[in-house]
Amino acid sequence: MKNTALTHIHEALGAKMLPFAGYNMPITYEGINAEHETVRTAVGVFDVSHMGEFLLSGPNALALIQKVTSNDAATLTDGRVQYSCLPNNEGGIVDDLLVYKIKDEQYLLVVNASNIDKDWEWISAHNDLGVEMKNLSDDYSLLAIQGPKAVEALQSLTSTDLSSIKYYHFEIGTFAGIEHVIISATGYTGAGGFEIYCKNDQVEQIWNKVFETGAAFGIQPIGLAARDTLRLEMGFCLYGNDINDTTSPIEAGLGWITKFNKEFTNSDNLKKQKEAGVTKKLIGFEMQERAVPRHDYEIVDANGNNIGIVTSGTMAPSLNKGIGMGYVTVDNSAIDSEIFIRIRKKDVPAKVVKMPFYKN
Repeated sequence: MKNTALTHIHEALGAKMLPFAGYNMPITYEGINAEHETVRTAVGVFDVSHMGEFLLSGPNALALIQKVTSNDAATLTDGRVQYSCLPNNEGGIVDDLLVYKIKDEQYLLVVNASNIDKDWEWISAHNDLGVEMKNLSDDYSLLAIQGPKAVEALQSLTSTDLSSIKYYHFEIGTFAGIEHVIISATGYTGAGGFEIYCKNDQVEQIWNKVFETGAAFGIQPIGLAARDTLRLEMGFCLYGNDINDTTSPIEAGLGWITKFNKEFTNSDNLKKQKEAGVTKKLIGFEMQERAVPRHDYEIVDANGNNIGIVTSGTMAPSLNKGIGMGYVTVDNSAIDSEIFIRIRKKDVPAKVVKMPFYKN
């Protein structure tokens, strides 16, 4: 089990620690609902140092990224970030990821913790272009500082104008006394805020200064359990739940990151799928009775026929109702369609809704 550079701090704070993607990670501190509320209304800090970072450099770095990712990275300018995915050859997804353009001929790829080795091998296998690849995952830490008070709570720690960093943009600057820190606005919570990338031996200083200056704004440490409820309220996909090696980006509603103005892995087949139409789609749904849907629960129609499966579900703290995502047959995917979630042999009514579930 790997630790992050901050594991000793989480343990000292009394966090409930559990294995996640091979790491010993804080799941909760004071409780999911309280932590969720802190991020929605004030500011909270997640240690997400388990995420993977690959640096791709050289004249063909962009060409390699274009070959293995579905989105069009040629549109990126310095300081921009793009959400994308790595399609496989069978119509599924190796992983979803973020592509950061540092400068011409230098890009940072941020991948899911559980897929670091798989992604590295996949991209390396396609690297016949002489691109220099560095796996920085074990050397770098990542804090996600999320919430509507993030700008006020952090501004005194940097000369970078935080309010000017737009969504899916980043700056490289001095933060909490540490130089060359990536300050990024690519949050996974829908609450605003920043991601801070730094070296492992720098992160404790940053953590301490963030909590010192953030104290007046009600800052709290937040575990991965609340991260999951926050992202689900926004309808953001989680790899391993809502997307995986067998789900296509078209089925998952990720056509907007699947650009056919270039060739990439399996692009011909995905283009045909888009043109022909899919047989199942990822939908969002709200429970119509007090009930909590869970991953792998069966979705049925009014006659009890199986029409799909739940991929993510929770009792949404901000909405006080059960919500979920899942794949259903296209005939049952229209907004306002009535579906049923089979919970302990009882078919509980639900309604297909437009995501995000939470609108601030």
